[in-house]
Amino acid sequence: MTSGTVAYLGPQGTFSEEAAILYAPDSEHLPYPSIRDAAMAAESGETDEAVLPIENSIEGAVNMTLDYLIHDSTLSIVDEVVLDIRQCLIATEGSRRTDIETIRSHPQALAQCQNFLERNFPNARLVASISTAGAVEEALNEGKNSAAIGNRRAAELFGASVLESGIEDNPNNMTRFVAMGSNGPPSSGDDKTSICFGFDSDTPGPLYGALEEFARRKINLTKIESRPTRHELGEYVFLVDMVGHRDDEPVASAIEAMERRVSQLRIFGSYSRRPAP
Repeated sequence: MTSGTVAYLGPQGTFSEEAAILYAPDSEHLPYPSIRDAAMAAESGETDEAVLPIENSIEGAVNMTLDYLIHDSTLSIVDEVVLDIRQCLIATEGSRRTDIETIRSHPQALAQCQNFLERNFPNARLVASISTAGAVEEALNEGKNSAAIGNRRAAELFGASVLESGIEDNPNNMTRFVAMGSNGPPSSGDDKTSICFGFDSDTPGPLYGALEEFARRKINLTKIESRPTRHELGEYVFLVDMVGHRDDEPVASAIEAMERRVSQLRIFGSYSRRPAP
């Protein structure tokens, strides 16, 4: 996408905004207070698309996005963005590391930088914030004795200083985002298809039988996971990502055969595979 409007989980200065800019640099990027609000903006036509986090390499699935796709969405996944997560220690201009007494951030960011914090700021007070961008704003309001963990974009937005970058404990920290829209792209030759499916009966073998349709056609499944149906304890829907486009003959054939084995099936979309940064 090169124009139009894109919703994302706000506020400005978050990794979600960074992903939205990476996905559609020429679009207008509009922040929303929750994943659901951002998705609903695209559903209602308030924006053309929405960019939502769906998976982190360390923390795993973003369940709020998965549940929205399963239960509420009428849109399709039209693309994906893989963002390298690089955390920075941010403070007001003129602050030094020795000044810092309080460090704020989203709980996930604090956890991702735990080793750095224990090694460099063992006596600092750690405070949870709603977002990394919000933490930066709060730290700046408190003065030179307070710092925040966030991305470089947040530092630029608020006119803050980056005291140190790359402070995350795991350098392989990446988040995958999906772009939601109404029109899915045609086959590119290097695609991914995402689906979910479920069963009415709790009997041995139905999951094996469903997945066998992909194995018989030599379709590579890149991810499989489950989420509660919300109907009864112990009932689940299964989510699968596979290599190939829904219009490619092997994938289309497998999905057609699978429909006869399951009680519900939803194709989230087919879209180009994006390599990690």
